[in-house]
Amino acid sequence: MNCTRKWLAGVLSVGLAGASIAALRAQQPPAQGSSPAPSLNADDSRGRIRTTVSLVVVPVTVKDSAGELVTDLEQNEFRIFEDGIEQPISLFSVDAFPLSAAVLIDDDLKRSTAEKVQKTLQTVAGGFSPSDEVSLWRFDNVPESISDFIGSNDALLTELKRIDLSSSFPGIGSAPMTNGPHVNTSQLPGPAAVPSMAAGHPNNKHINDAIYEAAVQLRERGRERRKIIFLISDGQNAKNNTHSYDDTLKLLLSADISVYAVGVGEANLNRGITFLGNNILAKYAHSTGGDIYYGGISREELESIYARVAEQARHQYTLAYSGAKTDRSKPYHTIEVRVRRPGLTLLTRDGYYLSDKP
Repeated sequence: MNCTRKWLAGVLSVGLAGASIAALRAQQPPAQGSSPAPSLNADDSRGRIRTTVSLVVVPVTVKDSAGELVTDLEQNEFRIFEDGIEQPISLFSVDAFPLSAAVLIDDDLKRSTAEKVQKTLQTVAGGFSPSDEVSLWRFDNVPESISDFIGSNDALLTELKRIDLSSSFPGIGSAPMTNGPHVNTSQLPGPAAVPSMAAGHPNNKHINDAIYEAAVQLRERGRERRKIIFLISDGQNAKNNTHSYDDTLKLLLSADISVYAVGVGEANLNRGITFLGNNILAKYAHSTGGDIYYGGISREELESIYARVAEQARHQYTLAYSGAKTDRSKPYHTIEVRVRRPGLTLLTRDGYYLSDKP
């Protein structure tokens, strides 16, 4: 019996007839308007596929029951369905891709969580290779760009060392503020009235807006690169974001961007490395074909998660098909990817939009 993990999937890499799609670790995007015939240069270790046919390109992550990456699948073990109609696979690759990553760091965490994240930030750089490029962001109620794309690991490490998450910790009240009202230094009868800021961490951060701004930056990067948002957050999201979840998701799917989230803080402990829960981090990861990891108590565990994010994003199967059998007048198409080998989990995107702009 075929194993079907029904994560609806799809990555838009659609061009008009005559456009070329560069892939397989090409270091530079193709020139505008170029339209060479399909070819694969076997003498070039980086590899490059060009085609004059409009293609839907689908990166797929496959894991076993232990959550480890599965890297030995063949093309004939995959099946792809667009809008419920099976599609012939035109291209298949297992090559690693260079990454364009926007690292989004939550700057509105509780004190204990912020201190743990602060101590591990420098190790984020270790997950990226010389072929990758990384931009840095921090956010609370507004996103702040810390750096443009950095191609040097040393320069990235320097920027990470400069990030300070300890300047303020909302929700931490002083002793007088957390006690009830006083008259002549004596507390009035009855239960203490706890101010809202002291009762718990206020939900003032805008995760949708932070992801949206990072996606706007990433969508201009070449299609020959894997584009990801590397999000470190506790998942609290205010209701008054400028951008809705739906609008943000549309931008992500239109621009071929996957979200890889690291959930930190008390609410994310002991959740396991899987799609558990229905929080905003899991929703973005699930829908875009990324993944979510829940940060443990120890510094070592959190640092290990950082390394796994980049490794997983870079090492995906790449499938492509023409999409000629479905109604191309529709702006959005769902995709389901199946694998014939039993006991495996597939992570891919919910679908794609024909337009490359939201």
